[in-house]
Amino acid sequence: MKRLLAAASAALISTSGAALADMHEAYPERPITLMVSYGAGGATDFQARIVTMTAGNEDALGQPIAIVNRPGAGGRVGWNHFATQAEADGYELGAYNVPHFIAQSIEGGVSYSTDSFEPIANWGADPAVFVVPADSDFDSMADVVSYAQDNPGALTFSGAGLFVGHHIAALQLEKAAGVELAYIPNSQGGAGAMKAVIAGDVLGGVNNLSDAFRAQEAGNVKILGVFDVERSDFLPDVPTMAEQGYDIDNASVNFRGIMVPAGTPQPIIDKLAETVPEMFRNSRVQGKMKEGGSPMHVMTRDEVIEMWAARQDTLDELLAGL
Repeated sequence: MKRLLAAASAALISTSGAALADMHEAYPERPITLMVSYGAGGATDFQARIVTMTAGNEDALGQPIAIVNRPGAGGRVGWNHFATQAEADGYELGAYNVPHFIAQSIEGGVSYSTDSFEPIANWGADPAVFVVPADSDFDSMADVVSYAQDNPGALTFSGAGLFVGHHIAALQLEKAAGVELAYIPNSQGGAGAMKAVIAGDVLGGVNNLSDAFRAQEAGNVKILGVFDVERSDFLPDVPTMAEQGYDIDNASVNFRGIMVPAGTPQPIIDKLAETVPEMFRNSRVQGKMKEGGSPMHVMTRDEVIEMWAARQDTLDELLAGL
């Protein structure tokens, strides 16, 4: 009897293993969607469309990836939907933004945390920058801070939402400069926040380097400072906040990548984890990203797992202090 049970167990394990192997080989068998928690035209949407453009190639996934935008509440609408309603079958992917979704989970009122998702790969690291309209009287962060000191709470500036990278950068600036600012989250995300700056609806804004780079190239804004530990290759003449005398690190740098819902079968995660980073390294993809002023930073699944954990620790401390 024991021998029969052992044989049956071995057969079941063998069958399960074969089924998992078949799943890895067969996936994907139909087109895939990638949910972006921000509106069309913003940096995440713009970059997601570039980094997935080779997905249908035979040396990639062999199936196209279509972008689905679910904007609202600084990303909360999309990530709540993804955590609670997306099918964990490999055909619904999500774009993540860190520190955004981690900071929001720390603040509460959302249905997700790092445990809700499985990272696949990271494509970019986009620092926040401080921008003002092209015709602004502000020419440096010293000008901005001086105005804020003389007019507490009157310096209005836009960002993509609450407890996203822009907001964290704003909180850091307030603390480092010892000033009171009027941060105005825009319901239309980064694209809407940039439009508010260009239109003169606000005195300035914190936005993604990639959005700001394109706006500055078009002559619409001036970029006064970078919220990172070193200057960007895209903006070699723009000093960091630290260079301008403000003790601000890279906690607000926006890491972007692809994830799946928790519970997705491991063979599918493995297939995506081995394929997606190579999609990001495609020369056409990298060329398009460079043209758009979008900094790339490709990371594997294991590297993203470590990054998420490190950002969780950093943000737990930072948000408690702010």
